[in-house]
Amino acid sequence: TSGEVIAVDEALAKLEKENPAAAEVVKLRYFAGLSVDETASVLETSPSTVDRTWRMSRAWLRVEIGKVMPDL
Repeated sequence: TSGEVIAVDEALAKLEKENPAAAEVVKLRYFAGLSVDETASVLETSPSTVDRTWRMSRAWLRVEIGKVMPDL
């Protein structure tokens, strides 16, 4: 629904303000569809750093989106 899209967009904007590097990982992994290795290459970091950041970011986004849309 459009409400879900807005909630995701707002949460991602908040993450970008709080942790720009984490937001970049989300954009590359989720929206660009890059693998962990590809994302690490683009960001010039290690795959383990990308994996850790990706897991943290997904959890953070779930919490933020859940504040607005608890039924998701």
